[in-house]
Amino acid sequence: MNDQSSSSAQSNRMNRREMLGTSASLAALGALGLSQGGCASSPTATAPAATKGRIKHSLVHWCYEAFGNKWNGEQICQVAKQMGCVSVELTAPEVYPIIKQHGLTNAIVQINMNPDPPFLRGFNNPDNWPKLVKATTEAIDAAAQYGFPNVICFTGYSAKNPSDPNSSHISPEEGARNCVTGLKQIMGYAEQKKVTLCMEMLNSRETTHPMKGHPGYQGDHTDYCIDICKAISSPRMKLLFDVYHVQIMDGDVIRRLRQHREYIGHVHVAGNPGRGELDNKQEINFPPIMETLLEIGYTGYVGQEFIPNRDALQGLRQAISLCDV
Repeated sequence: MNDQSSSSAQSNRMNRREMLGTSASLAALGALGLSQGGCASSPTATAPAATKGRIKHSLVHWCYEAFGNKWNGEQICQVAKQMGCVSVELTAPEVYPIIKQHGLTNAIVQINMNPDPPFLRGFNNPDNWPKLVKATTEAIDAAAQYGFPNVICFTGYSAKNPSDPNSSHISPEEGARNCVTGLKQIMGYAEQKKVTLCMEMLNSRETTHPMKGHPGYQGDHTDYCIDICKAISSPRMKLLFDVYHVQIMDGDVIRRLRQHREYIGHVHVAGNPGRGELDNKQEINFPPIMETLLEIGYTGYVGQEFIPNRDALQGLRQAISLCDV
């Protein structure tokens, strides 16, 4: 990676941290022999949480880079290996070689829309297309280079300028048409590179935290995003099915998985309410959802994308074990 790319990646991570803010300090680094800014001396000799080999588990880096732990690429890869996971995803480009060194993959590659968070300005607004097509093409190239399967994409917000509350709005119909037209500009390239674009549906209902909900996000219903995927009509255009967001906006998770089985390209999980751990304080029953994924023939990855509220390793172990059906 050249100096300019490294600088851009670092700037993007700092922007993400500023946006996310901070949460309560967690004690998990010591549990693994990790220290902030350093690497683990060696993984602890505990048994992995994932043992059955039916679900391909993935760790989402931003949850542990920005909240409390500050795990760097080396540290989260060591945690993934210890837990029996096969992927570390949504991480900075400089972590890609580390992921490969650990024998892992990156289940879904992030795009760099610095200084904005990647979900803010999407394909629903043609004003975003020049920068967005460039950023997505670069992510496709990186995914192809390292053998990573997916790249994330977003509808964007209904406001033409999401930073201006008085900005004019894009209608749902216009936004969908724009997403189809904009994404078709790069679908041929994604097909050529054998990389799948996964559009994430996000909830617009939760207002308490910028990473728990996204008021104003246009693709806030499963069927809306699925209709865009259908209109693009490419085997390389899929849905990122985030169980947390789907539960909040649409519910009926198992029925929707069965209904849209051919369009499910990637899966995220987190507890609801609160986007916290997958424990008995939240309402989603994850084992039947995982069984449904197996039933419909899903062979992709399941990314743990919850915001830690307690000991990170304990929370991860519980969540992975619960999903390891």
